[in-house]
Amino acid sequence: MADDMFRGANELEGRAIREIAALAMDAPAAAKSGHSGTAMALAPLGVMLFSRVMRHDPTDERWSDRDRFILSCGHASILQYGLAHAFGYDMTPEDLRSFRQPHSRTPGHPENGVAPTVEVTTGPLGQGLANGVGMAIAERILRSDYGEELVSHRTWVIAGDGCLEEGISHEAASLAGSLGLDRLTVFYDDNHITIDGPTELALRDNAAERFAAYGWHVINLGEQANDLDALEAATRLAIGETSRPTLIIVRSHIAFPSPEMMDRREAHGSPFSAPVIEAAKELLGVPNEPFLFDPELPHLMVEALANRRSERVAWEARITAAGQHGVQLLEQLQFNGMALVETEPEPFAGGSMVATRKAMQRAMDAFAPQCRGLTAGSADLTDNTGVLLAHSPAQGAASPGGRQIYYGVREFAMGACMVGQALHGGFRPIGSTFFVFSDYVRPAIRMAALSHAGVLFVFTHDSVGVGEDGPTHQPVEQLMALRAMPRLHVVRPSDANETLDLVEQFLSAKEPVTTALILSRQDMPVFSGDDAAASAAGARRGGYVLREHDDAVFTLVGTGSELGHCLSAHDQLLAKGIVTRVVALPCWACFDEQPLEYRTGVLRRAIPSVALEAGATLGWTKYADEAIGIDTFGLSAPGAYVFDYFNINPAALVAHVQIVLGDSR
Repeated sequence: MADDMFRGANELEGRAIREIAALAMDAPAAAKSGHSGTAMALAPLGVMLFSRVMRHDPTDERWSDRDRFILSCGHASILQYGLAHAFGYDMTPEDLRSFRQPHSRTPGHPENGVAPTVEVTTGPLGQGLANGVGMAIAERILRSDYGEELVSHRTWVIAGDGCLEEGISHEAASLAGSLGLDRLTVFYDDNHITIDGPTELALRDNAAERFAAYGWHVINLGEQANDLDALEAATRLAIGETSRPTLIIVRSHIAFPSPEMMDRREAHGSPFSAPVIEAAKELLGVPNEPFLFDPELPHLMVEALANRRSERVAWEARITAAGQHGVQLLEQLQFNGMALVETEPEPFAGGSMVATRKAMQRAMDAFAPQCRGLTAGSADLTDNTGVLLAHSPAQGAASPGGRQIYYGVREFAMGACMVGQALHGGFRPIGSTFFVFSDYVRPAIRMAALSHAGVLFVFTHDSVGVGEDGPTHQPVEQLMALRAMPRLHVVRPSDANETLDLVEQFLSAKEPVTTALILSRQDMPVFSGDDAAASAAGARRGGYVLREHDDAVFTLVGTGSELGHCLSAHDQLLAKGIVTRVVALPCWACFDEQPLEYRTGVLRRAIPSVALEAGATLGWTKYADEAIGIDTFGLSAPGAYVFDYFNINPAALVAHVQIVLGDSR
């Protein structure tokens, strides 16, 4: 039976499939944790892709014109690790034996930068599919800029039932169909099994009709998950499609060929017992020994991919022949289109009143011509958030080089697509929406931070200053929620010019950090004089002193629009004979990265302090003794009224300082 189990497979492919299927049982069993069934069922598809279709070279795993492979159903990670080993990538038997163990190169879900062939971090279902949409956008723009001779790769995604059930799949697939991303192919592993049981418990969608409605080319292969020739033929049809993305539906059987576990929900997330593994290995025709690897297989597979290596060598020759054009492409990919700023934007006039969100459009106008990697867009709020690229057409089939991306009302997909663009290489994506809707983007922000993706999330209308739209649109807890996220710079600039500077910092950094830029709807003062100088010197450090005095008895700390209130309170208290300091903390995470001596000098915790911020007070005790903020939902009323209603004003600061100091004036 083992000889005809995988139809069309040549001898090497058959060896690889059997080894991976066996590994898919051995590794979770040894770890006492993991998902065997999906990886077993997908081994033929994975081997076919790596062997026959994908443009890749294990001897140069980061070749920039390689095809991108994304395992959106990341719980099947042992499949990807097994493929990497079998095809000669830097994945050792010891790595595979260390599956899910501390600090191994084979974590429970694929993590970008940890194991070869892993392009994006996957696990939360559906996000990998949306990352693939972003990668396809990145490839299309580069191909438009540099020509098909230098950029000509594809994006391949394997997604499961869970990926298609998650709402992000709707957002991302609808966007991909609208844009006509013809070099994107998604395999839908239709195995009808979830952790709870058959998918029919909760899913009766017709995936083929659904994706056809999005504008996709749909190929329904049916019961051919183990037929490599049929799988290849479907991919060739996808490659021949030049106007739409393609969905290939494959009806697989989870845990194939295990007689005990096939088509059972237990095969999804439970390691198999020793007798079950033994029986399945007998059917596979492999010895019943754990982690038994064919030592010749990786070398033979690398040899079998000689034609792919020839493709890479020919591509390198074309890059060289392209001269400066080729050098420019390589530099854009290496530094993610880093801005080379020679012309600064015109600063806003000191003393004027400007909402920080209005600085974004000036930043885009100034930096876009100086930043090859800049893409910008919003979730249907382009004018409101100031991310219009004036000289770029809208991204789409008619303008494949367009860097202006209209994501539609799809915040989650927008975020995940930007992660895909950043991790593809060559781009620094900026995407925007109202701050309260960061809740819709948050899962993608988290994956961006976890992946070290250089993405700038721009959130405007940052507080109760939104006003009459009321509590549904007034963010109060979102700022602290994002600040709790590791590896994320949450930045609330102190004025419009500081906003320009911090956008430039992101665009010109060699290694941009995942950043959430939080901007005001309402106008706020633009610094002048010494205040402007302090901002220019200290904003990128995350915190700085605006007003200092050796005899100060109190520190007023603020962020964003509340800095104006702190400065006003400082002046009012000084008129009463009370000397205070004023500190701006636009980015807590950036400030925490500074030397202790600098942080100590800025905060001066030996004297009492209070923070003012139009949001939740949770977390402020790290930087101030007390905080005045908003620990309830907002109010539908004019913004100025709402601020005063919640005591976000100079009077509240003055009263607080006097109470703490026991001053009755």
